[in-house]
Amino acid sequence: MDRYQYLLLMGSCVAVTLPLEFLFDARVWRRPLRTAQTLWPVVAVFYLWDAVAVARNHWWFSPTKTTGIVLPLGVPLEELVFFVVIPICALLTYEAVGNLLDPARRSTLVGGRLVRERAA
Repeated sequence: MDRYQYLLLMGSCVAVTLPLEFLFDARVWRRPLRTAQTLWPVVAVFYLWDAVAVARNHWWFSPTKTTGIVLPLGVPLEELVFFVVIPICALLTYEAVGNLLDPARRSTLVGGRLVRERAA
């Protein structure tokens, strides 16, 4: 079970923030291209950062606390999952809070197009 704790924690982060997509119209998961465009620079930079740190022995990952699945450049699967999940959770929270504080930001799909609602 220790080997999956990190992945379970990441799954919990997604589970806790997922309702923000629907309750507060965050539209992070419903705009996959925009989300991917936002994520790729973050994932790329931090993935390479980890790879360099591992290669230079600045840090390491416990084999008893990770699944043992190692991606290219020596980065464990859990790190890649972290670099994707945490920014998505942050985006969900940011969008939800923005929509909550400023209802005029809320948007709807009309005829397949994203349209901002006007404040009453």
